[in-house]
Amino acid sequence: MALDAVNDIPTSPQLSAAMLHAELRAGTLSIVALSQRLLAARETLARPEIWISQPSDEALLAEAARLDALLAEHGAAILDRLPLFGLPFAVKDNIDVAGVPTTAACPAFAYTPERSATAVERLLAAGALYVGKTNLDQFATGLVGTRSPYGVVRNAVDPEYVSGGSSSGSAVAVALGLAVFALGTDTAGSGRVPAGFNGIVGLKPSIGLVSTAGVVPACRSLDCVSVFASSVADAWQVLAVIAGPDADDSRSRSLPMAAPLPRGVRIGFDANPEFFADAQAVAAYEKALVALRSDTAIGQIDLDLSPLTAAAELLYQGPWIAERRLAIGDLLQTQPDAIDPVVRSVIADGATFSAEDLFAASYRMAGYRAAAVRMFDGIDALLVPTAPTHPRIAEVQADPIGRNSQLGYYTNFVNLLDLAAIAIPAAARADGLPFGLTLIGPAGSDHRLAVLALRLQQAFGDQPAGAAPRLAADPLPFAEPTISVAVVGAHLAGQPLNWQLIECGARCIALTRTASRYRLYALANTTPAKPGLVRVDEEGEAIEVEVWEMPQRQFGRLMAQVGAPLGIGSLELADGRWVKGFICEPMAVRGAVDITHHGGWRRYLAANGATNRAA
Repeated sequence: MALDAVNDIPTSPQLSAAMLHAELRAGTLSIVALSQRLLAARETLARPEIWISQPSDEALLAEAARLDALLAEHGAAILDRLPLFGLPFAVKDNIDVAGVPTTAACPAFAYTPERSATAVERLLAAGALYVGKTNLDQFATGLVGTRSPYGVVRNAVDPEYVSGGSSSGSAVAVALGLAVFALGTDTAGSGRVPAGFNGIVGLKPSIGLVSTAGVVPACRSLDCVSVFASSVADAWQVLAVIAGPDADDSRSRSLPMAAPLPRGVRIGFDANPEFFADAQAVAAYEKALVALRSDTAIGQIDLDLSPLTAAAELLYQGPWIAERRLAIGDLLQTQPDAIDPVVRSVIADGATFSAEDLFAASYRMAGYRAAAVRMFDGIDALLVPTAPTHPRIAEVQADPIGRNSQLGYYTNFVNLLDLAAIAIPAAARADGLPFGLTLIGPAGSDHRLAVLALRLQQAFGDQPAGAAPRLAADPLPFAEPTISVAVVGAHLAGQPLNWQLIECGARCIALTRTASRYRLYALANTTPAKPGLVRVDEEGEAIEVEVWEMPQRQFGRLMAQVGAPLGIGSLELADGRWVKGFICEPMAVRGAVDITHHGGWRRYLAANGATNRAA
């Protein structure tokens, strides 16, 4: 993997969803041709340890041909209806795919499910192309990628180094361009450490946001299905498909999403970061902080993370290890030699904890969670190194428990404290290995973290300026009551006050017109410039508006920001529907310029050579 001479960010063969869809729309790529390309890459790379099982070449090409036939029948419109159409994806082999053995990297444990995991079903329904089951640290126990009878999964950049675990195969498949995205799982960092070590994005959603039905549990109370992709936008697109309540998962929940913060943000940092004497990691981290300081809208706050790291110690030194023991049933008793020796030694400790130990640890954890809530009251997100050091495979094999423990320093506490996280690549280390950072926030902050991740990547020179605003206007499908609001002027997309809608978690759902009962005026002495929309009894016209959908709980916040002579009332659309919308007091338009004939605010601005756009 080469380095870009301008910003030292690794260049790679990673696949982009947007680029592949653009080629499919243009007719310059077929899904069969893409599949043939992937099959050839597998042969060239010769990395069999990535995979535990794969469809036969014939089966993969037959499915690709079926998708090509659908594309030919329905045209590019199918790409709009099925957002992941034709995109190759891999699945960690502790997640069920119907008719394919699930091994959890333990052949003695293997079973063949009749039904796919809920997350996989939703991906297939969105048109994605399944390309194989990936290797993992056995029973998702490890952060190293070395604990599998199917082989050690080597790092995508330097094969002497660990790939990270437990979702090692999924991360490396994406990093090497063998899949556009892949599913992993994350209990203690398995969806983040492999992302950091292989130069890709690892999105760990809030617990319960994505169903774990059909997932072999590690710690059922903490497990998450995670997403690996080459970009935040791709990971978010996948999350939008797989997120949502599921009656088959008792831990599934509908979470109100925190709105993104498109303006100034407060990011917390570890006041005393730990790198376990890895000078290369220290230098990469400091380089990343220098880049972040270029964004003057990012406030930096140093924090004491000791409550978080104290919570992390309970994951493997407390009764939660008994939950891992519970997950593998009788196998530890009946076939102990079938379990990796390191995994066996970790899980065996679960028998030493009592019910009293569980309650005592739960009380301690409640205190740590309260401390985390107080911490996040003062910041919008926490930023930490994804992993404090990056060991060689030989170093892990020489000290499997100690080295693994180091890698979880900034990850083990996240699910214990009911937090969300997203890992992103930063500039590479001086030795060429990838280096990653992770943004962490409370449950339900998933959208906010994704938008901030793009802001950070923009500071690193790895994203165009418009990427974060586009993602900010693309929240997850709402899992709560919503309200529609029609906007006509300064709140339109790209206009100076649109941020008020974004900060309410709104999304634009329609560009339409009012009923032919309105007149539009350019109001005098308003900053930024605003129009006034007035309903009339006669001689009205249809005026262009955007309709935005937002959570009902945010509606009062928007109304509080609207000043006289404007207000929010009921507005009639061209199709006869009534929605809430921006209207104006009739007395305010006396003497104002009537701009109704332009048909909308944007057309008026264009005709007068004005932009009135957001800074």
